[in-house]
Parts: sequence; structure tokens; C-alpha cells
Amino acid sequence: MAVRYHEAVGRRKTSSARVRVMTGTGGFTVNNKAAGDYFTRLGDLETVMSPVKAAGLENKLDITVKVEGGGVTGQAGAVAHGLARALVAMDENLRPAMRSQGLLTRDSRMKERKKPGLKRARKAPTYTKR
Repeated sequence: MAVRYHEAVGRRKTSSARVRVMTGTGGFTVNNKAAGDYFTRLGDLETVMSPVKAAGLENKLDITVKVEGGGVTGQAGAVAHGLARALVAMDENLRPAMRSQGLLTRDSRMKERKKPGLKRARKAPTYTKR
């Protein structure tokens, strides 16, 4: 039996995306919505589609994504990361193209925790001499 789809997980900040890629006509759904309806902010859809463009497979794949956690930017990064991993799982020859664009590298930056005695992670209260 042939493999119907290739699946991968992508993460960014506190977002996690499960991406499934299969050959098709170019359908792209995120959480049961069209990708354009889900990622409405300028630039987010380009971020999400960058692995497909790097592979040169526009309108040749059907992509379904389940993403949760974090905000819009983190979710867009998680989807792009998972999509790049799924494309490499589908065709190992795409690895150098994905690697050169930096799409396979997990961005490990997270929000820094708030410290006691400070207002935020690093911002200290205003110093007053008297």
C-alpha cells in the first residue's frame, strides 16, 4: 500500500503545528479554514508558503494543518517549520534547498520569564535617589 500523506510537526515559541502533505491540486487548509482566511496579516501567508516556493511545488500539493498555541506570528513560523519538515520527509532531495533557506532550523527563542523585583524580564523600576 502506498503512503497517502507525509506528516511532520513544526514548532515556534509556544505554537505547535501538525502538517500533512499529499499530492493534489494546491488546496491549503489551516484548522479547517482556507490558509488565506486563517493568516490574514500581511507577510504571514508568505512566511507559511516559503517552503513550498523553495521546493518549487506550488499548486501541486494538498496541505492540511492543525496548529495550536501561541499567537499569529508563532503559528505562522510553526506551520512553515512543519511544512519544510514534511516536504523533506516526502522527498529527501529537497533537504539542501530547505537548509539553505534556513527553513529546517527550529527557532528556539522563547519569551523570557519575569524576574522578582523587576517590572518585566529585564526592566527595572525607576531609580530615585530621594
